[in-house]
Amino acid sequence: MQFVVIGEGGHSKVIREIIRANKANEIVAILDDKYDALILKNGLYQGPISSAHQIFGLGNELKWVVAIGNNERRKSIIAKLGIPHEHFATLIHETAVISSSASLGHGTVIMANTVINADAHIGHHAIINTGAIVEHDCRIEDYVHIAPRATLTGAVVIKEGSMLGAGATVIPGKQVGEWAMVGAGATVIHDIPSYRTAVGTPAILINQKN
Repeated sequence: MQFVVIGEGGHSKVIREIIRANKANEIVAILDDKYDALILKNGLYQGPISSAHQIFGLGNELKWVVAIGNNERRKSIIAKLGIPHEHFATLIHETAVISSSASLGHGTVIMANTVINADAHIGHHAIINTGAIVEHDCRIEDYVHIAPRATLTGAVVIKEGSMLGAGATVIPGKQVGEWAMVGAGATVIHDIPSYRTAVGTPAILINQKN
């Protein structure tokens, strides 16, 4: 399988290792705005994100992945690309444990040592980062980032674009609203409204996101 990776930062390093762990995979292009123009170097295309339309010409079988950790930036790039969801790869690290009844959206990345349990649903272009746990019946919408070792206990809902910090915990049945942020190590025992930031144990709201 041939891949186009958008983004060449730290998050991208981890994603590229997941891709290359399968020897049948090949990364044919890396697009990042640190490049000024599209070039071919040692069999790898490198160029700005705006050169994506040139890469389309390499074939319809390419799989794309936006390897950028920032949720808003990831959504913006995907919208500008205008590529159907089915052309984005869903990447799963070989050490992840995923229930056969769980569902994963296109463009989502599941990192090492994660657990996704029965009837959990993960939307498109989400990140389930290293060692995170998504328990049964959780619903994670598009463009969410669940940071390393965060834990979602049963039937938790994380709405579009939200960020759950490293080591955070959400107790059963609670909801984190759209584009909210939960700080590292926080314990969520009440619903978190959209566009708000919550920190601490128990988690409290600290400001209104603009």
